[in-house]
Amino acid sequence: MDTPEPISAGRDAPPAGRDAPAERLYKNNPPLWLSALIPFVLLAALVAIFFFTNPLAIFKTGGLPPVESLSFERVELLPGQFIVTVFNGSPDALTIAQVTVDDAFWEWEIAPAAELSRFGRATITIHYDWVQGEPHAITLFTASGTPFTHDIAIAAETPRPGLTQFIAYGLLGIYIGLIPVGLGLLWFPAMRRMGRKGLNFLLALTVGLLVFLLIDTALEAMEVAGGVAGVFQGLPLAMFAALLSWLAIMAVSGKQAEAERDSSGGRLRIAALIALGIGLHNLGEGLAVGAAFALGEAALGSFLVIGFTLHNVTEGIGIAAPVTKDRPSLKSFIALAALAGLPAVLGAWVGGFAYSPLLATIFLGVGVGAIWQVIVEVGRLLIRDAEREGLPVVSWLNVGGLLTGIAVMYMTAFLVK
Repeated sequence: MDTPEPISAGRDAPPAGRDAPAERLYKNNPPLWLSALIPFVLLAALVAIFFFTNPLAIFKTGGLPPVESLSFERVELLPGQFIVTVFNGSPDALTIAQVTVDDAFWEWEIAPAAELSRFGRATITIHYDWVQGEPHAITLFTASGTPFTHDIAIAAETPRPGLTQFIAYGLLGIYIGLIPVGLGLLWFPAMRRMGRKGLNFLLALTVGLLVFLLIDTALEAMEVAGGVAGVFQGLPLAMFAALLSWLAIMAVSGKQAEAERDSSGGRLRIAALIALGIGLHNLGEGLAVGAAFALGEAALGSFLVIGFTLHNVTEGIGIAAPVTKDRPSLKSFIALAALAGLPAVLGAWVGGFAYSPLLATIFLGVGVGAIWQVIVEVGRLLIRDAEREGLPVVSWLNVGGLLTGIAVMYMTAFLVK
């Protein structure tokens, strides 16, 4: 019997010892926590070098004033006084040097100090006999001469925090949120008597309502973001909040099987999503009304209450539209009304007692993302109903419902403006 020859390494085998340095490198790896920590330590060292040595000082041009950013966070009107809270979003400290009211220099006090460090806040007390119902303009001048102005459209005394005011702001939220949505849901018995075409019209109308709310909330988010200190990047913050809320709701909605979406439970779930989106929108409306009263614009706040009340009645119709084929319980309707209306109460409280442009921007951004996902869900329901009946999705009936929803919201919003 022949003895088999030993198998050689072959022509392609690497010479012994060629990978030895690499093997030694990977065998001597530090622990995982140390590998993750080293880049952070080096980054911190680099930042420290820039902070303490300022190697880019050569690029600075002498004689130019520093970049300054001062935000008005809150303006309270008390008898004979303006109480102004400001925030320094500048890259450096700044100093408040002069204060004018209606283009006239005026006496003022500031605490804790006239010099505001970066991200510092200060409260300025201005002794001024403001006039009820009249407009006023407050301008702050920094030591570099940069002016920052806040306009008070209609002056009225700011309500003071307390149990009475807490109840009053809560009632404001109920007036503009819970009651109008509940009134809209009362149309449900009449909606159930409509035929298939009528139901499709209502679904398309719901999409129109939501499209208007989406645009309205997005524009409001951009407007409020403009009042956020530049360092917080208000507009990107609103966009990120919208993106995250959209993805979160989409992840929750995606767990529902397609067959379940066409069941009574699935349609009730869609109604709940509509109520959630509308509730987040009403949260922003509550912020606007509460802030209007808290910032001394009571007359503006009264107009907002009347306008939002009329505006939000139609939202109840949109919530009820997906479940017109079913018989939801009274408990379900109460829950839907609360989900859509009660956030206005929370918004009124936050706007009245702790209004912050930063917080309002986040809330409105969340509302944008939620409303967008609700539009997608209602659109899917409308498409499935059309496919089941063998009808086109884009029909004159559906387009008419869409335009009717937008027109109704536009005309009621006209009263708010």
